[in-house]
Amino acid sequence: MKAGLSLPEVTFHTRVRDESIGGPNPFTWEDKTTSDYFAGKRVVLFALPGAFTPTCSTYQLPGFEDNFATFQELGVDEIYCLSVNDSFVMNKWAEAQGIKNIKVIPDGSGEFTRKMGMLVAKENLGFGARSWRYAAVVKDGVIEAWFEEPGLADNFGEDPYGVSSPETVLEYLKTGKEAAA
Repeated sequence: MKAGLSLPEVTFHTRVRDESIGGPNPFTWEDKTTSDYFAGKRVVLFALPGAFTPTCSTYQLPGFEDNFATFQELGVDEIYCLSVNDSFVMNKWAEAQGIKNIKVIPDGSGEFTRKMGMLVAKENLGFGARSWRYAAVVKDGVIEAWFEEPGLADNFGEDPYGVSSPETVLEYLKTGKEAAA
């Protein structure tokens, strides 16, 4: 992927809160498309290997959440966190992290991630197929700026983090320049 390319159109199977259901699990299925999330908006999308994993939970997700107001001041309408996890896992992770501003996108089957060219094998960690870590500024479904961690490969021994950090994306939004990878 790179700047200037359009995001692939897929359908995401999400679980959304529906108070009319009542009971301890008031959620229903709702299909959302790429267009539902990205059309007519300028957003930051960041993808990571897995919900509840250390770097994702300690640095990346909280960093975007803590800087949400600054992102908005710099012209970002929404921030989305995507992972090759199902909607149940993504929703519970957001709840456990106390996330109020970032919206999670479940790519349970990895279809979006595969079409982005970012699906990698992580059998070496017992994960199966997962997303490589990246971030993007997306305007109306078209990538404006791309931030991919180095070393994209199956069963890569490390989990690099820095290029896709909230600090790097904020720097781009402030200066209009992508950092050298």
